[in-house]
Amino acid sequence: MYDTIVCGVSRAESGRYAAQVAHELARTFGARLHLVMAFQGSPEPATAAGTREPAGRREAEQFLEQLNGGAGESLRTHALPGDPAEAILQVAREFSADLIVVGNKGMRGTRRVLGSVPNTISHQAECAVHIVNTV
Repeated sequence: MYDTIVCGVSRAESGRYAAQVAHELARTFGARLHLVMAFQGSPEPATAAGTREPAGRREAEQFLEQLNGGAGESLRTHALPGDPAEAILQVAREFSADLIVVGNKGMRGTRRVLGSVPNTISHQAECAVHIVNTV
């Protein structure tokens, strides 16, 4: 049913729980899982190659590695700069996702009207979306 699952994660409890649900779905369906985390940050000092890298990238990559859970070849991680919803949608398009999994954080009150990560994804995704109830 699902060959490729993309999951948006964050340090928030909802993001961690969404990753747990996505891991279980990937195991159940034998799907490849992509964990996506967006980051913000100021530039770090120039690398040996003379390029600058956002400071948040390294922290996001380390967090994603913690969520890996020994999934090995069936899991890829993506730390991308910018808006979380756009990062998740970008990876979903790039890898032709069958399913996007996100937590429901931000789905209440004015954020529901003004927009949130799960709300944006549910309206713009080109595949099925599973919004995990994390309340």
